[in-house]
Amino acid sequence: MIRNVLGSIVALLGAAAAVLSPFRDWYDGRLGRYYGIDDLFTGVTAARSGLFGSLWLPFLFAAVLAVVGVVLRFRPLVALAGVLVLGFTILWMVRQGQAAGSLTVTGDGSGLQLGVAGAAGGGVLLLLGAAAMSGRGRRVRPDRRVQPYAAPGSADPDTWPPTREPGPSVQTSPWPEPEAEPYVGPGSGSSSASGSPSGPRRDPDTEPTATYPVQDAPDRPDRPDRPGPSGHSSPSGD
Repeated sequence: MIRNVLGSIVALLGAAAAVLSPFRDWYDGRLGRYYGIDDLFTGVTAARSGLFGSLWLPFLFAAVLAVVGVVLRFRPLVALAGVLVLGFTILWMVRQGQAAGSLTVTGDGSGLQLGVAGAAGGGVLLLLGAAAMSGRGRRVRPDRRVQPYAAPGSADPDTWPPTREPGPSVQTSPWPEPEAEPYVGPGSGSSSASGSPSGPRRDPDTEPTATYPVQDAPDRPDRPDRPGPSGHSSPSGD
């Protein structure tokens, strides 16, 4: 945030310096707005150009680009404005040097003056402002197509990602857990030593219920006969 504010201030100062520079003397007491855009390509002449056909027009366009770049926090746009200002300034210096034979800096106003310094300084400030700005932050959008963790396989269905720790139960068999054989006396064999019952497992739900024979009570001659429903004893013999 602070970088954007400082960069924006520097860029706006550079844009203002570039726009105001054509209204100051550039060379030998001649204002920058008197130089036409066509003079930069065909050669500098003594003819005066109109305001919208002079160097002021590309500088104004560069200042608009800089303002838009500052508002949008778009660094390349501000840098492009600085390149335009410096490019037109350097191109003018080349054409002016060809027309005058050489470029000089004197104190009596017969050489390069403050207008050229304002244009070059404005272009440099625009580039510095673009470099100081941090620009717009990029929003990181999560890719919904990529799953953060893969689903557990059939070997460990109760594990929990990402630590792969076991869940509340890792017993995957439908059968009850084996219990140790309670009989540890002689003849228990290897089944008691191993702690698991021998033989195939039995399913208590599907195994048929065992039936046990019911025996009648033996006849006892010394036991009195039980009374019948009418209160009389029933004969035990005939």
